[in-house]
This record gives sequence, structure tokens and C-alpha cells, in this order.
Amino acid sequence: MIRLWIYRVKDVVIVLLLFAAVCSLLGVVGVTMPELPVGENVGQWIWLGKSTLFSAACIIITCLLQLVKRDSLQKVICFSHFSLYVSWSLVLWGSVEAVWGLRQLYGFSTSGHSLYALTGSFFNPGPYAEYLAMVLPVCLHLYLCACACKERSVCYKIEKVVVAIAGILILCVLPATMSRSAWVATAVGCVWVAYMHRDKSKWNVLWKRYKRQSVLWGMSALFILMLGGVGAFLLKPDSALGRLFLWKITCRAIVSYPSGCDKGFAFAYGEAQEDYFAQGDYAEWEERVAGSPEYVFNEYLSLALKEGVAVCVTVLVVIGTCLWMGAKRGRYGICGAILALLVFSFSSYPMHFPAFVVAGIFLLLACGVGDFICKPLILCASLILWMGGYTEKWKQEEDACRKWVYAKMFYSSGAYKVANKSYGELYPALKEKGVFLFEYGHSLHKSGFYDESNKYLEEACLYTTDPMVLNIIGKNYQELHRYEQAEAFFLRSIHRLPGRIYPYYLLANLYAKPEFYRPYKLKEVSDVVLTKEPKVHSTAIEEMRKEIQRIVKGLE
Repeated sequence: MIRLWIYRVKDVVIVLLLFAAVCSLLGVVGVTMPELPVGENVGQWIWLGKSTLFSAACIIITCLLQLVKRDSLQKVICFSHFSLYVSWSLVLWGSVEAVWGLRQLYGFSTSGHSLYALTGSFFNPGPYAEYLAMVLPVCLHLYLCACACKERSVCYKIEKVVVAIAGILILCVLPATMSRSAWVATAVGCVWVAYMHRDKSKWNVLWKRYKRQSVLWGMSALFILMLGGVGAFLLKPDSALGRLFLWKITCRAIVSYPSGCDKGFAFAYGEAQEDYFAQGDYAEWEERVAGSPEYVFNEYLSLALKEGVAVCVTVLVVIGTCLWMGAKRGRYGICGAILALLVFSFSSYPMHFPAFVVAGIFLLLACGVGDFICKPLILCASLILWMGGYTEKWKQEEDACRKWVYAKMFYSSGAYKVANKSYGELYPALKEKGVFLFEYGHSLHKSGFYDESNKYLEEACLYTTDPMVLNIIGKNYQELHRYEQAEAFFLRSIHRLPGRIYPYYLLANLYAKPEFYRPYKLKEVSDVVLTKEPKVHSTAIEEMRKEIQRIVKGLE
């Protein structure tokens, strides 16, 4: 009897350890660190490294415990219930995030961004809403399974109550995020789960008996969906148009780089947008909504641009195969979460966050493959992260980001000499961050080191689409009396974002130089500065216009 109890305790410990292994990895959510620059998620990658090590330790312990044999009651407990571990881990962390969001709404906790009241543990309400949208179909599936179970044990009743509470908490927070992508993703995932849980015999009877009414109800639902789509568009029309324009330019970039652009998204996108506006055949609204994005806001286009169309198609085939396996095995909640992830990946950038990368991989594995390979997979991932030095690299980057905050203080206050020294020390760790490279180059520009400034600003062009980088490069060339190159970069800035007045102002100053005097071009760009309607009026624009008027009168 004692031996039986020992084996039972061992089985419970194994289950808890396996759940902890999965839960710790899926718990890599926002992990916003206020001491880092806004939007930096390197802290999340560090948490991922620690979580992977903890998960590996849990799995090793379970493997050792499973070496203990039992006689007639021998039973091998492994990851055959991996999908349940993933489902309940998502429910747990989704509930934590929902409570976190409610605390922010009622003022008990601060948000991760000063501009938003609701961000959960993330720095932006967009990814926060998307995380909740991914969890809700899992809650619905578990609830429907508990309701359909014929056994009325206490465990099933507790399960039903827990997932119901988790779902209600998420529904209380999700509308307040104002994320249309998350709303649509939630609807798609939950409708899929509800449809797969339908009673087919009853549905067939109802369809035969109420066919006409069903068609009318279906048409009414379609009409309501169309009205909802129009309403969602009118809620933020320029935002929606901006996404459409962003995708349009990205598609043009993909045509130029069908095998993928090894220089990255920023370089390819900036080049494509410059070429498009340089042609002059564009609508007025396109100039208005054009910007300098950091992301494609479409993971499929992003993957096709960075890695190539063939890689994107291969990934989609793998995802489709996993969904088919999950549906065959009855793992509808997992499939619903994947569908939600796929939907908001169409208009967002979740794969730039480790929380969604890990969740996406685990959801695909939970469709069936993970039942057999998750133990060695997690152990191998841990070995790669630690032996490859990735965690140490992330730690160095995190420390550099903290020092960057102090360097920005010198930069913002005009102490460029001290800022240059600080930026130079941080460059090896932050050389792939466009904002850092721009600040470093601009600080060198202010210090009079024009050639050195251009070196870092040209590197920044690989990581940011901000036309201010081109403006500063042009100003550097102007100070070096290389006026043709300065003109070329100012024109590139205009073509990248024709709605900006500042590059026209810089060109006017360049054409007014006695060494590069161009009267006709000066008149043309001066008229633009004086008459062009800015997107946002400011005192800086008024000062630029007064300066141009003074220059024109002086030349007359």
C-alpha cells in the first residue's frame, strides 16, 4: 500500500514538473522593464533563456523519476498530454494578463506606456490584445469539453468554473484594447471552436427543417459582418489606409527581392517607397498616410521579404499540416488559438515578441508532433541557447540598453562630446538598432565629425526607414562642400516621405548657397515650403517659412 502511494506521488510530481516546464516557457509574456528604452523587448529574451533552463531542469528530473519502475501498475507518463499542458498554461497566463489589465483600467497598476492606459505586461495594447485573443478560443474549448463530459465529478465542475472565469475576465478587458485585429482574431478562433463542437445530427435535422430560415439568418449575419467591417474601418480610417499602403509598398519590395533581402526590411522598404513616390503617380491619401514603419504589420509579407517567397510558402504548408493534425485529433482549442494567431499576424507583428514565438511553436507542436518530441526539443533548445552564448549576448544587450538611457540624457541636453564617448562604448552591443545608430550619427554631426557621422548613419539606413537619417547625411555632405551628394540625399528624403516640409527647406538652403546657386530650383522648393499644407501645424514650420522668405528676399 505504501509503495502504491509512493508511485502515485511520483506520478503527480512528474505531471506537475512537466506542466511547470511548459508553463514557464509560455509565461514569457510582455516583461516590460521601465529602465529600458520604450519598446525594447530584450528583457523578454533574457527571461526566455532563464525559462528554458528551468524547463530543461524540470524535464531532466522527470526523466530520472521515470527510471523508477513499477510492477503491475507500471505506467509511463510522458508528454502524451502535451496539448493539455499548453492549453492550461495559456489559460493561466491569459487570466493573469486579464487581471493585470483590469488593475490598469481601474488605476491600481501603471501601464507599460505613458500614452496608453491598458497594456498588460506589454508596452503596447496591440500585442496585449492579441495575446488575450489567442487564449480565449482555448478557454471556450475547455469549457465546452467540460460541459459535454458525461462524468459529473468535482474535477470537471472545477475545470468548468475556472475556464469560465478566465474567459469572462478576458472578455471584460479585450474590448477596451481597441484592437480591431484582436477582435476579428477572437471571433474567428471562437467560431471555429463552436463549429467543431456542434452536434452534427441535430444540425442536420435543423437544416432540413429550417433551411429557408437558416439561409435568411446567414444572410443577415453576413450583412451585420459587413456593417461591422465598415464600422471598424471608420473607427480609424487613416490607420486602415496606412496599413493598406504599407502592404502595397512591401509587395513592390518583394517583387524586387523574390528570394529575400539580406539587408533587412528597413532597407528594402525604404528603397521601394522612394521609388514609388519618385514616379509621381500616387494618390493624395497615399502621401497623407505614408510613414516610416518599423514593421510590416503583416508577418506573411515580412517573412516573404526577409527570407523569400519560397520560405513563406513552406512555412504556411507546415502550419496547415499541423492544423489538419490537430483537427483530426480533436484539439479544437489549440487549432482555434493558431487560427487567431494567423488572423492577427495578417495585420500585426506578433513574431517580433518572444511570447508569441514560443506560443506559436508550442501550439503547432500541441497539434500532435509535440507528444513525442517536446522533451528532447526543449533540452536541445536549452543547450543551444546556453552553449551558443545567446543568453549572454542578450544580457550584454540589456546592460547596454540601460546605459543607453543615460547616454540619451547627454545627447538630449546637448553634451555631444560626452554622448559621443558613451555611444562609442555601446556601439558593439547596439549596432543593429536603428534609433541608436541615428542618435550616434546625429551626435557626431553636431560635433562636426561629418565623415564619421555618415558612417553610422548609412548603417542606420539598414535598420530604420526614418527619412531624418537621409536629411542628416545630406547636411553632412553639405558641410563637406559635396553639394551634389547632399542634393541627392535631400531628394531621397523627399521621395521617401513627400508629405514632410523639412527636406524641402534643406534643399532651399542648399540651392541658396553661392557655390551651388540654382535659382529655378530654389524658387520651386521655396514655393513648396511656403504653400504646402503640413500634416500637423507647428512653430517649427512657421520658423522655416520665415527663414525661406528672408532668404528669397535677400537674393532678390
